[in-house]
Amino acid sequence: MTEADATIEVEHLVKHFGRTVAVNDISFTVRRGEIIGFLGPNGAGKSTTMRILTGYLPANAGVVKICGKSVASSPLLTKRHIGYMPENNPLPEDLRVREYLTWRGHLKGLRGRRLRERLEAVLEQCDLQRAHRRIIGTLSKGFRQRVGVADAILAEPEVIIMDEPTIGLDPHQIIMIRDLISRLRGRMSVILSSHILPEIEATCDRVLIINHGRIVAAGTPDQLRSEFINRTGYEIEVHGELAAVRRALEPLGESSTVEAAEGTPDGDGFQVVTVQTGAARDHGEQILRLLGAAEGVRVRALTRHQATLEEVFLAATRRSWETTIPLKGDAARAAIAATDTGHASHPGS
Repeated sequence: MTEADATIEVEHLVKHFGRTVAVNDISFTVRRGEIIGFLGPNGAGKSTTMRILTGYLPANAGVVKICGKSVASSPLLTKRHIGYMPENNPLPEDLRVREYLTWRGHLKGLRGRRLRERLEAVLEQCDLQRAHRRIIGTLSKGFRQRVGVADAILAEPEVIIMDEPTIGLDPHQIIMIRDLISRLRGRMSVILSSHILPEIEATCDRVLIINHGRIVAAGTPDQLRSEFINRTGYEIEVHGELAAVRRALEPLGESSTVEAAEGTPDGDGFQVVTVQTGAARDHGEQILRLLGAAEGVRVRALTRHQATLEEVFLAATRRSWETTIPLKGDAARAAIAATDTGHASHPGS
């Protein structure tokens, strides 16, 4: 990946509060137009990292670049490339929605026809046309979240950072926000933090999982399944003896298991058999071929059950909890030492 392809570059980032290390020597890159899911338990360092990316918090060590510019040395310039929606979105209670977004547009450098066009576009995209004259203080939590999203995308920045954007939304609103974020793919880079893991999986190209201030997993959902779960389950409706089914599926290997589900065969003699394979790749075609060639066995249906992103998340964080995680790297140690000696470490430039 060339430098021109990267909108966010993070190298050896460290942030501590006193003796507590919130971000512990993390590095990652986000490509132009890519949507990244940022996951972690409460207190893992997600919000701190996102605030450093926006220039809201200074780092103790490391380098953060937005569109090739250093956040530490060019904070005002990098902010022009970012749309940020914090978890607890601070909105003025006494302004109407359109007034607030107009004011925010002026702050972002929008004027005249361009401002009017963007206002109408975000009001439509965030389904706020009916509420554009309402006072923000009278809005429900869901509408206030949508105002925050509209603000973040108003100036069409290269980078969008959203911390829990779907908190308080009903299922219809969540789908609307998910579709809106998906439409940003290819045009804007998005870092999205959320505890609604199915939304992350449905929306994001890659996932970063952070725990104890360190990135403990990174990759596509399928790559993470292969690394942390490495198995796939199937439910098969079959007609025939369980022993015959087991013999037919022996080529799947010793790591595979075949068990009859609870319950008796139905009126047509079909029963549900569960199969666990020792790999994350899809064995569905092979299973159908093996059972199709088996004598005395008929297959009516096969359903594949992949590990969910929630299972991957739990496995990744559990692995990090089971290991004592020391301060990692010279950057982290230097940052703490600087505090002890009374000298502040300068953020990376």
